[in-house]
Amino acid sequence: MSEKIRVKNPLVEIDGDEMARIIWHFIKEKLIKPFVDVDIRYYDLSITNRDRTDDQITVDAAYAIREAGVGVKCATITPNAARVEEYKLKKQWKSPNGTIRSILDGTVFRKPIIMKNIPPMVRRWKKPIIIGRHAYGDIYKNVELVVDGPGRAELVFIPDGGGEKRVLNIHEFKCPGVIMGMHNTEDSVRSFAKACINYALGEKQDLWFGAKDTISKKYHGFFRDIFADEAEKVKDRFQENGIHYRYFLIDDAVAQVMKSEGGMLWACMNYDGDVMSDMVATGFGSLGLMASVLVSPDGKYEFEAAHGTVVRHYYEHLKGNPTSTNSIASIFAWTGALSKRGDIDNTPDVLKFAETLENAVISTVESGIMTKDLMLIADPPVDKYALTEEFLDAVAGRLKKAL
Repeated sequence: MSEKIRVKNPLVEIDGDEMARIIWHFIKEKLIKPFVDVDIRYYDLSITNRDRTDDQITVDAAYAIREAGVGVKCATITPNAARVEEYKLKKQWKSPNGTIRSILDGTVFRKPIIMKNIPPMVRRWKKPIIIGRHAYGDIYKNVELVVDGPGRAELVFIPDGGGEKRVLNIHEFKCPGVIMGMHNTEDSVRSFAKACINYALGEKQDLWFGAKDTISKKYHGFFRDIFADEAEKVKDRFQENGIHYRYFLIDDAVAQVMKSEGGMLWACMNYDGDVMSDMVATGFGSLGLMASVLVSPDGKYEFEAAHGTVVRHYYEHLKGNPTSTNSIASIFAWTGALSKRGDIDNTPDVLKFAETLENAVISTVESGIMTKDLMLIADPPVDKYALTEEFLDAVAGRLKKAL
């Protein structure tokens, strides 16, 4: 290949933390830069840079995606108290993913990457299970208070325009405790339902939604009713495409999905989607085999890996020890972003490159070259695993031949 493939319009790149950041740079140097000419709008969302900028860099990155239309993001740290101490941070900054989701008002869709020689942990699963995660509000935009003694906690709503104040008693504390307040909006829930319906129609897969309206009759019932309303509006289109909408209690949804063959889009509230996407990813083999995309109602896209910063491998890397870190989900974040850029820009050669890179990754694994996490579950088994850069070099070699 003599000339690089030119990407017509800019791509927003969001850098991250720890081992994910290390493999992110390997991917760029080995699989992207040698083959693709792309105008990258770079934002460093490392925890130290977020701390230095008082998290303004996260907001800037989100608005850059709104402007460019497509972004690709490396995994980032959401700090807890231990991380504040480790990195000497000013405070426990909020989840950067949560901030970006809030600004884009997006829905996260996560889909397993299936390899012939990486069988699912759940024997019955034969088809991909896509998780649609609501990406606004709930626990990710909560307010919390630790109370240090007896007192009364109230939920208060004061309407604009001088209407009657509404007060509900939460709890009469007799001892120290903790309080949390959450919210959501009809606009966000409705756009979530519409996004899931459109995705299900695009994939021609059944749509499930699960909540706990038997306990949370108003909050969860609010979600249930909006989903039912939006599904009713498209029932004829669903019927034409052989798609069924089903509402479950969330615990029943978990039981049913474990017994199913897969092949559905499972829409989840924010926290449920966070948990269930990891469960589904692990059930299909590895968190490193889960592609993720945030889709806004107005057609903005942010692609990322579903896993975290792989901190254990990072500490080994800092010691100078070799690692075998699975980079597949991060590679698919890049291919997803490039594919969407090519689709929006109507540049078939960019689309073809993304497809060729994905095929190079899959054929590398199916030939028996894989990282340690996959070697442990491969069938037929393999007797050795590739180190982090060895795997990427093997993919690069196949990519060069294919191009």
